[in-house]
Amino acid sequence: MQRRDFATALAAALTAPTFIGASPAEAADRGGPGGGKGLTEHMRKVLADEIDDPRTARTLAPHLYDVGFDWHPETAELERFDFVVAYGFGNRPAKSGDPASTLPEPGPVNEDLADTVARIRSRRNIPVYAQWEIARFLDSKYGMTGVTSIEPVIAADGTITYLSTDGVAAQVLEHRKKAPGGIGTACVVGFADHHKRCVQTTRGQGMTAYAPRGVAMPRTYDPESGQEWTRRRDLYLVHDMAAQWQVLRAKLIAQASTASTA
Repeated sequence: MQRRDFATALAAALTAPTFIGASPAEAADRGGPGGGKGLTEHMRKVLADEIDDPRTARTLAPHLYDVGFDWHPETAELERFDFVVAYGFGNRPAKSGDPASTLPEPGPVNEDLADTVARIRSRRNIPVYAQWEIARFLDSKYGMTGVTSIEPVIAADGTITYLSTDGVAAQVLEHRKKAPGGIGTACVVGFADHHKRCVQTTRGQGMTAYAPRGVAMPRTYDPESGQEWTRRRDLYLVHDMAAQWQVLRAKLIAQASTASTA
């Protein structure tokens, strides 16, 4: 009976209206038979039966909901932000036969992300920190000033160190520490399915961060991306959930370590 109840709740959640911009806490408070608390409660009951451990199920169910069923970051109005941080999503391989080309091609998704930054800048003239793929379009397409490009590390042999989301956030933090008014609040731009993790990662580096309320993020995948996991949605969501679990794992281990030494 519990498994059938869970299937019914899951179907209701997937067909319910989307609450754009809800935080994990807000998501847990959504109404309806399948969303938020309702779905989490069904997950808890099914998991408790499956592992024969209600206490552990009670702890795990909110994590399962947050990672697998809530894809919308917390938002704030544009007036609240002091700077924009824009995270790239995929790129295309460097043009073949061009010995001078060491970097990949930025690709169409990062152009869409640059367009999103431009729309925000048309409403708020604040500094922008953009992963290099986006920064290239902000320069070539918009001639935008006030942009700091977060560049990858290129070794002496020409190999490129991949810029992780956390690596970009860490570089942005170093720049913002030198800002006259202090770090401030970040307006986070990212690909729609990557957006929640972009906000979480920015916050994980110690910055106050939100998604811009009312601003739609790009959501069309590039089948020619040089990164296999950014070519199609089903594969990317698995990749993103794995990344979220890694961060949660590290956080929980650190908390356990602190508790054991207290």
